[in-house]
Amino acid sequence: MFFLEMTVIIDQPSATADGSDQMSDDKNIIEARHTALNLAAPDLNHKEWRHAQPIQITRYWSGAEAPAARHAEARILWSEKALHIHFVCHQAEPLVVNATPQISQKTIGLWDRDVCEIFIAPDPNNVERYLEFEAAPTGEWLDVAIHVTPQKRESDWEFHSHLTTVAHIEKNRVTIAMRIPWNQWIHEPQAGERWRVNIFRCVGKDPDRGYLAWRPTRTPKPNFHLPPAFGWLVFA
Repeated sequence: MFFLEMTVIIDQPSATADGSDQMSDDKNIIEARHTALNLAAPDLNHKEWRHAQPIQITRYWSGAEAPAARHAEARILWSEKALHIHFVCHQAEPLVVNATPQISQKTIGLWDRDVCEIFIAPDPNNVERYLEFEAAPTGEWLDVAIHVTPQKRESDWEFHSHLTTVAHIEKNRVTIAMRIPWNQWIHEPQAGERWRVNIFRCVGKDPDRGYLAWRPTRTPKPNFHLPPAFGWLVFA
């Protein structure tokens, strides 16, 4: 999983009426640095992560600033073998996790607990089809292929990305990492290629549960599934 040591707060530009942002806005772009190393998910402390762009997750889905104690940071690298994502999350409140976690298969309903998420659309011209990846402080994980239509959201629960995850819990901090290997669903990109992406963190429990987003969706109620609000992932 990924480390988080922030707390740089950045202002995010306002979305358009449909939730989208202009690609020309630098705050809407994540640069994924290429690495010659095939990092495994357990490589939480590898020095290679220091060279990746820090992505601050400081706002709720609504666009309102979240308390610093709920902020998170993500970093993304890519190699010839996989996409690597690393989160570090401030954790000042009790964890909301499964008391009996299992990591041998995907955990449906993981989004109801503390979790870090990344949504990726490899085809920027078909952003309504994207892949959702989740990882919890317990190491539990979830991967699902999504298709959003005007009528409904379709979820392919049979989707298997061979995602691997690792998590480490410390006092006031949780680190989570994901490794997503290239496959028929998520192809190895070329340098300069651009995908669509958004990154999220869910923390706490009702009535004060926090739904944080790198690119706020600004929906009336918490909802991460708004493809027009996705930013851009550029492979450097």
